[in-house]
Amino acid sequence: MAGNFIKFLGTAGARVVVSKQLRASGGVWISLMGKNIYLDPGPGALVRCLSARPKLDPTKLDAIILSHRHLDHAADVNVMIEAMTEGGFKRRGLLFAPQDALSSDPVVLEYLRDYLTGVEVLSEGGGYTLGEVAFSTPIRHLHPVETYGLRFEIPGGRVSFITDTLFFCELIDHYQAEILIVNVVRNAPRDDHIYHLTLDDARELIRGISPRLAILTHFGMTMLRSKPWDLAARLKEETGTEVIAARDGMTLYIDEFI
Repeated sequence: MAGNFIKFLGTAGARVVVSKQLRASGGVWISLMGKNIYLDPGPGALVRCLSARPKLDPTKLDAIILSHRHLDHAADVNVMIEAMTEGGFKRRGLLFAPQDALSSDPVVLEYLRDYLTGVEVLSEGGGYTLGEVAFSTPIRHLHPVETYGLRFEIPGGRVSFITDTLFFCELIDHYQAEILIVNVVRNAPRDDHIYHLTLDDARELIRGISPRLAILTHFGMTMLRSKPWDLAARLKEETGTEVIAARDGMTLYIDEFI
């Protein structure tokens, strides 16, 4: 698989969908400018890599990024570090993670960190590089644990990932991009006690950011019951933006949109 692409190795969000594996929860493989990055290796990440078509080889990874420490995003981070480093026999790869994923009841085992070439702590407004790949964590999200989205700068444009959060208006300014990927857990009215985005929030984000392409992912039960592909088609009509509901195993070829 050549070129710049994003492979969705899981589109599950929320406890029930993940625990019942109604959708896979393996996270996202990102290939940009010759670098391979694994974002949020949730339950089943390694299995999903090795069963992908074509197979994705964990030993070819250059970095792993955790947006936050919750299990649906980080459960397989340790096994992916082990696989990336061939059991620690080849010291390689970077880990990017929030501080509370590393220090407070850490989800990344300490002995595995020595297998890596480095660990970088994500922070609000932080900028990071991996070879020619540059990305930032522009703003801390409203979520029960320390959480960040990502904005990748690539030739010709940007790719933004808005991960788990309660909606707030500043998201629109901080995630301007040609390709927008949004975790949309709920098709229900916004509830300020539930720190996840709704379909209505996604509509507001798409209208405010006006990307060339918006992808919905990380679905909870209310989204699955409402048929995400139908909801994406409706958002396309309402916003005038190309909107796709991600599917397990779906590959997005970035160069087609940037």
